[in-house]
Amino acid sequence: MSDARAYYEERIIRVQMFIQDHLDDPMTLEKLAKVACFSPFHFHRIFTAMTGEPLKEYIRRLLLERAAHELRYSNQPVVQVALNAGYQTHEAFTRAFRNMFGVPPRQYRTELPSRARNRAGSPQVFNLRILKPKGDAMDIRIEEFPPLDVVFIRHTGPYEECGIAWEKLCSHPHVAKELGPETQAIGICYDDPDITEADKIRMDVCVTAPPSLSPPEGMEKQTIKGGEYAVLTHRGPYEGLHDCYRWLFGEWLPSSGKEGAYGPSLEVYINSPEEVAPQDLITEIRVPLK
Repeated sequence: MSDARAYYEERIIRVQMFIQDHLDDPMTLEKLAKVACFSPFHFHRIFTAMTGEPLKEYIRRLLLERAAHELRYSNQPVVQVALNAGYQTHEAFTRAFRNMFGVPPRQYRTELPSRARNRAGSPQVFNLRILKPKGDAMDIRIEEFPPLDVVFIRHTGPYEECGIAWEKLCSHPHVAKELGPETQAIGICYDDPDITEADKIRMDVCVTAPPSLSPPEGMEKQTIKGGEYAVLTHRGPYEGLHDCYRWLFGEWLPSSGKEGAYGPSLEVYINSPEEVAPQDLITEIRVPLK
């Protein structure tokens, strides 16, 4: 990758992170171009060329994917979900939702979406119930965490294909020299593969880093928000993680008396496939709470 393209990608990622953090705020082309340090005249074409989606469609998709998550995992009325997604009428929301997901919102609320895939990416058929994880994965604790400074690479695509990004991150000399016993490897998971098309899934592969570390070219820094999280410990292959998410959001959260905060889930990798066999992998799923 050329230096110029890497610099452009860093600026587009900066915009994507801004959009994610301000999804409910008014966003103009001029404001987002300023975030990216691009001319408004050129910004829209650059964004479309580098992400494969026009800016307006990208924002609309994120809002509708969030709406799908709210329909599946909250008790909010459909009208409120529509308003959250920026639609002033139920009819307009239903039309847009059906165009994207193939069914109207009320039907989607009771059925598993047809694009559901397991963590390994292969299609599966599920009964219309929430799958429960096995064994210790059903144990959940509530814990307060401080903010974490991390250096990261944005991976776009199926979760199971993020290995290249991890290798690039951890093998870079500037990052590798900072790795130690206290370093945490964290995946920031923005999208639900039951909702988002596989090639549009976003994940930030991260390692904790000292504030003094300047991110190398092709990488960025961010601060993971501190606060209260529900923590579920999964033991076993990564392919089992998605069933844990389904159980956590579909069964535990509605009956817990807690409410999920708007924000991505975290995966904290306690060990790695290079250290242990797949059945001995330990992963903490952390879901932010209000």
